[in-house]
Amino acid sequence: MASTTANTPKTRLWQTQNDLPEEVRVGAIGLLNQQLADALDLDLQAKQAHWNVKGPNFIALHELFDEVEEELEEFADDIAERAVVLGGTAFGTVRVAAGKSRLPEYPLDIISGHEHVTALSSALARFARSARAAIESANTLGDADTADLFTEVSRGVDKLLWKVEAHAQAND
Repeated sequence: MASTTANTPKTRLWQTQNDLPEEVRVGAIGLLNQQLADALDLDLQAKQAHWNVKGPNFIALHELFDEVEEELEEFADDIAERAVVLGGTAFGTVRVAAGKSRLPEYPLDIISGHEHVTALSSALARFARSARAAIESANTLGDADTADLFTEVSRGVDKLLWKVEAHAQAND
């Protein structure tokens, strides 16, 4: 797990009429910013696979990895906007994401479709697992809406994982 960078500001709440208690909002914003860092890292990992995949299934994987990246970008946007809705700040720069992401580094020396499928599947599964843990944490805080957002993300990432893993499951 990467440590928080020195440049990551503390959670500061902006004026809002949102009726969730301050301690709930602060806790949820922390969860959201952690998932945002992971989502942005995963988004760029999918783009890395998209740009560099080679092999006989190139076009299918190239297009699939682009679809994965686009959906991850939408999830990151939803996560960031929820942090702001709660009166917080979304910390979504590349440097913050790199310093806070809990995902392992994507291998930069791979090119084959199978290698990218394996690496991206692993990253998607890890992110989905952390999204499910965030559901529980948000529920414990008492923020059902943030838990619902993480449920949507979890469900969507599971579907992306299914699509990517399907390329490694054929018996031909």
